[in-house]
Parts: sequence; C-alpha cells; structure tokens
Amino acid sequence: QELAFTMALCQAQKLNPFTKDVYIIKYGDGPASIVTSKDTFTKRAQANPRFEGMEAGVTVVNNNRIVQRPGSMVLRGESLVGGWCKVYVKGYKVPIFDEVSLAEYSTGKSGWKKMPATMIRKVALCHALREAFPDDFQGLYGEEEMGADIPGDGAEGQQTREARPTEIAETAPGATPQQPA
Repeated sequence: QELAFTMALCQAQKLNPFTKDVYIIKYGDGPASIVTSKDTFTKRAQANPRFEGMEAGVTVVNNNRIVQRPGSMVLRGESLVGGWCKVYVKGYKVPIFDEVSLAEYSTGKSGWKKMPATMIRKVALCHALREAFPDDFQGLYGEEEMGADIPGDGAEGQQTREARPTEIAETAPGATPQQPA
C-alpha cells in the first residue's frame, strides 16, 4: 500500500525513480520518504520558460566579515556559515533570493562532514527554486534538506553564472520583496 502510494505520487509529480529523479528512502518502520535529486530541481527550472538563470554560493565569515561567495569554495581561515541562491525569473524586478544557515541543516554526517559547502549550497538552491517556481516544485525536497544520505549523489552538474564575492551588511540583499514587473 505504501509503495503504491509512493509510486502514484511520483507519477503525479512526473518523477522517475528508475532514472534517479527521485529516491525512495525508508528507515525502519517509519513511512517512506521521497527525496528529489538536485539535478531534477535544475532540469525543471531550466525547462520553465520564465527561468532566466541563477547564482548560488556559500556564506562565510572572513576576518570578522560576512562574505557571500559564488560556488562552494571555502578558504583556509574562513568559517562556513550558510549558503545562498538567487533565481532570475522573467517578469520580476529583483531575483528570488534565499539564504540558509549551515547550523540549521548540517547533520555532521556523511556528505555534510565531507563537503559541507557543497551541501549547504544545494539546500539554498532548492529553497530558492521552490520559491521561484512553486507549481514546478511544490512538495519536492532535496536530500540535503531532509538529512538523507544518497550514495553517489555528489556535486556533479552544478551551474552558476559568474559572480564576484559580495560583502553583505546586516540586511541580506534578498530582503527586498520580489514583485512581478
């Protein structure tokens, strides 16, 4: 019964577990969780005619200053504190922006222990895409958001527009409301 429900949900969302669009994970006697791959998020965004690109990166503390950097590189001496993403949507005056805290998501295990910058960047990306395109991503969550461990799901296929590191003040740049043009 649970498998039938899960497969029906995959069908309704046009997700194929056999092509790794989604993973079905079950721990013990708990209900199965449906975890969406990061590549599914980026493919769906790129297929949306309103998608005009995105930037994503990490937020670090460098010399007591908060810095947003594109990509997922953290330099020696910096402290990783979060990830961020901007999604450019046709018809919007400002990009959809989301920034997430490392402390809120890191499990300290598996991928989070090995590559925390990559993981937190992917959480920010999923958050921003879900906000930018709710019809495409309603109810879909990435493995990084759910604390799931997906074997072999690394950082392959990440794409961002080139950007320069940005120093941010106390108010994040995404704090401005996103209004359609």
